[in-house]
Amino acid sequence: MVDIAIIMGSESDRAIANRVTNVLENTDYSFEVHVISAHRNPDELDEFVKSSNANVFITIAGLSAALPGVVASKTRKPVIGVPVGAKLGGLDALLSIAQMPPGVPVATVGIDNGANAAHLAMRILEVAK
Repeated sequence: MVDIAIIMGSESDRAIANRVTNVLENTDYSFEVHVISAHRNPDELDEFVKSSNANVFITIAGLSAALPGVVASKTRKPVIGVPVGAKLGGLDALLSIAQMPPGVPVATVGIDNGANAAHLAMRILEVAK
């Protein structure tokens, strides 16, 4: 079983994922990193989320930032969205992640703030102990 699954929508989000893993590497929490686009690989994403034994998902996405919401729609596990500052300073991604419909919650951290996503995931896991 893995504690945290990190999913980025594109390889271009690797620097943000590295901010997450840099924090987690100094802990006892297990994690895995995947590149799966909600738009380009919807079937692969669906299969991954449904079969994952991760306890928390950290999703990294820019532009329309659909990835966090799509993941949240497929699981009842906590999902943390990290908006990427690709366009409009990341405000477009931040608002896309924060404005989820009722029943599809996604926790949101600051733009490009992968480190805080890692810290939030660890806090969620601590409460679950």
